Amino acid sequence: MSRLVVVSNRLADPRKPAAGGLAVALGDTLSRTGGLWFGWSGVVSEHCQPGECQLQTRQAGRVTLATVDLAAEDHAAYYQGYSNSVLWPVFHYRLDLADMHGAYLDGYRRVNRMFAAKLLPLLQDDDIIWVHDYHLIPLAAELRSLGCRQRIGFFLHIPVPPPLLLAALPQHEWLMRAFFAYDLVGLQSEADVAHFRRYMINEAGAEDLGDGRLAAFSRELRVGAFPIGIDVQEFERLGRASEAVQTCEALRAEYARRQLLLGIDRLDYSKGIPQRVRAFRQLLEKYPENRHSATLIMIASPSRDDVMAYTDLRQELEGLCGAINGDYGDLDWMPLRYIHRIVARRRVPGLCRAARVGLVTPLRDGMNLVAKEYVVSQDPADPGVLVLSRFAGAAEQLKDALLVNPYDRESMADAIQTALHMPLEERQQRHARLLTHTREHDVHWWRRSFLQALQGHEANDPSTLFTPSPPPGGEPG
Repeated sequence: MSRLVVVSNRLADPRKPAAGGLAVALGDTLSRTGGLWFGWSGVVSEHCQPGECQLQTRQAGRVTLATVDLAAEDHAAYYQGYSNSVLWPVFHYRLDLADMHGAYLDGYRRVNRMFAAKLLPLLQDDDIIWVHDYHLIPLAAELRSLGCRQRIGFFLHIPVPPPLLLAALPQHEWLMRAFFAYDLVGLQSEADVAHFRRYMINEAGAEDLGDGRLAAFSRELRVGAFPIGIDVQEFERLGRASEAVQTCEALRAEYARRQLLLGIDRLDYSKGIPQRVRAFRQLLEKYPENRHSATLIMIASPSRDDVMAYTDLRQELEGLCGAINGDYGDLDWMPLRYIHRIVARRRVPGLCRAARVGLVTPLRDGMNLVAKEYVVSQDPADPGVLVLSRFAGAAEQLKDALLVNPYDRESMADAIQTALHMPLEERQQRHARLLTHTREHDVHWWRRSFLQALQGHEANDPSTLFTPSPPPGGEPG
């Protein structure tokens, strides 16, 4: 069996339950193959120069964890800059929030080049390399330029925007060409695949070979949809644990006369949280029978509070929530409970189970696993209803949710009203189909399907190694 090498911006010890479903899923294969997990340590160091931090390794059972610190300049340019101030907003359709600072791309390339140089000596000839997410798009190109001949796959966890939005990225040709250094690119949805394919054909001049294969730059690339799932069994165990049970019982006791609606998100402009709050206000205006009856618990955990766009979002949200409570609240009823802090993951199944309606309404999302966690948390005998944005990747799979347009507050209010008053039999039928799909397409299915596709894919001729061209303007410093 080939050894698996996982590369991601951040990594976790797969032996620890708190590491999450992704770490557990990858950990299964890493442990079996004696694998390697490589990435940033999470440390911003004052003791190394940009692009020159040292490698550290440690063992986690049979898994080797290899990490590199980032110099402050690299963290600012690679992570806060190009990754999260350019790629994140553009890939989430928010060109207006992108900060196209030229130095960011230099730092992004520099860190990916450093990671490639640190990773290459750790590789074995028959390794299978799996690179994750937008922070590391050019990593394979940097590895190929150093002589790496192993099979390399890439998975993008965020959505792919239409070609014209991708083309708005300065030097987009260089970034998108870097995908052809991979043997397999996995995306969250068929919509993402369609956008990716159209860009490559229309902008990069790629030839469509059929069966998900594209040819350009003397390389052949396969691209496909591999929708990520959750670790269903792990989440069910979490739901049976005392803290989740106590959370559910406490909420049901406190809100015995109310129907609970629940939203759980990071505070991010992609999540559509203000639009959701406005739709809830529309519900109370249009359907007054929900006053003193429905309560929305809105959890928005902190996210990049030092970035102006997020500060503005928090202020907007707090104003909207305060206005609803001021206009509609009463001595014995507060329509909206807003919480701006991280809620322990072990309480999440209890929160979901207590909620009659789960509101997962992003403006754009790669997948959104909260939707699947809500489904798994429900009591099959008396399940709640999932209201899901059609712009979440999960909407392609979870078709028995109530699919909504988060930009249309009136139709969202109508959907919430439908969910609150949906008959038991329909709720049971919808939930059963959602649960079946979520179980069958869990995170382990996702891992197996991607790795099988990567291992079964005919690799490019290793004699045609990919040498990435630098962005226009010369080699980044």
